[in-house]
Amino acid sequence: MPIYLPELLADQLWFPPVQQALREPDGLLAMGGDLSVARLQLAYQSGIFPWFSEGDPLLWWSPATRAVFAPDTLSLNRTLRKQLRREQLTVTLNQAFAAVISKCAEPRPSQAQTWILPPMQQAYLALHQQGLAHSVEVWQGEQLVGGLYGVQLGQIFCGESMFNRIDNGAKFALIALQQHLQRYAPGWIDCQLPNPFLMRLGATVLPRHDYLPLLTGLSSQAAPPGHWRPQPLVLE
Repeated sequence: MPIYLPELLADQLWFPPVQQALREPDGLLAMGGDLSVARLQLAYQSGIFPWFSEGDPLLWWSPATRAVFAPDTLSLNRTLRKQLRREQLTVTLNQAFAAVISKCAEPRPSQAQTWILPPMQQAYLALHQQGLAHSVEVWQGEQLVGGLYGVQLGQIFCGESMFNRIDNGAKFALIALQQHLQRYAPGWIDCQLPNPFLMRLGATVLPRHDYLPLLTGLSSQAAPPGHWRPQPLVLE
C-alpha cells in the first residue's frame, strides 16, 4: 500500500502536526527539508526527531509513545559503585562531543550499518557549537569507554544515542546526566523509543498526548547560564 508523506522544502521551515504521523511505520511524519540548526530546534520543540538510513531520504518521526526517565529514576547501586572505584572511572561533561558522536556512529554487533551518517554528525556538531547539544563522557584513564549525546531544551534533555566500550559505560553516563540535570531542574530525560535496556533501567513509556504537554512545559523553562560548560561530573 503506498504511503503518502508531506515533503518538506529546505527553504520552508515547518512541520505537519504530529497527530498526522503514521501508525505504520509508527511515527513517520514527513520527509525532506534539511538538518539546519533552526529546523532541528523546531523539530525537538515539536516532539519530532530525524532518523534515516543510508540511501533513504531525510525522514522525520514523532512516535505514538516515548521512553522517558522521570526524576530520581537513575542511581548508583552497590555493584556500580564498586565498578566505578575498581576500574577508576571518571565522568565529564562536554569535553569530547565529537568523539562521543563518532563512537555512537560505529555500527553495533547487531547492526549492519549506522543511522548516524556524516550529515547527521555534522548537524549535531553544529548544534553543539551553538550550545544546544551536549555530551557526557565516561573515561578509564585517557580512554573514552562510554558516553551519550543529545539536545537540551530548557529543563528536558532529549537523548540521541549512547555507546559502551566497557560493561555499564552508557549506564554511568545516564546516571551522571540525570544527577547533573537535577542540580537545577527535575531531571527528565527523553530517550525517544523504548527498548529493553532502557526499560530495565526504569524508563517510563508515555503516550504522545502525555509527552507533548510535558515537553512544552519543561522546554519553556531556561537552564542557568554556565550549567553546560565543560566540567568533571561527580557521581553520587
